[in-house]
Amino acid sequence: MEIWLNPACSKCRTAVAELDAAGTDYTVRRYLEDPPTADELAAVVDRLGVDPWHLARDKEAREAGIDLPRDAGHRDAWLAALAAHPRAIQRPIITAADGTTVVGRDPDSLRAVIDAETVQERLTRPPGPSS
Repeated sequence: MEIWLNPACSKCRTAVAELDAAGTDYTVRRYLEDPPTADELAAVVDRLGVDPWHLARDKEAREAGIDLPRDAGHRDAWLAALAAHPRAIQRPIITAADGTTVVGRDPDSLRAVIDAETVQERLTRPPGPSS
């Protein structure tokens, strides 16, 4: 599991606390220090089933000067703009080993990704000794 976060964000800290409480193994990507590429963002929006502008934080996008039409013709421009201005990206973004991806801002999203990771861990765990 991987979580893209901003440690100054309360929603990110809550997500980390929930992952820890669930005993989930994860890696942290501080996306402001290690911004995702446009291709990585494209993969995330595809897994989320949304358009790139749905991944934008409106206030931060405006502050960054991102003023693009929200249509398919501007999809790549949105991805490039978000990659260039990572502060405008929703957070935290969490991806489980099976590809389940959420913007973990609410308990239901967090539970979905934790459950997906738990199932994946069970599927990949070597079988224990027979009784």
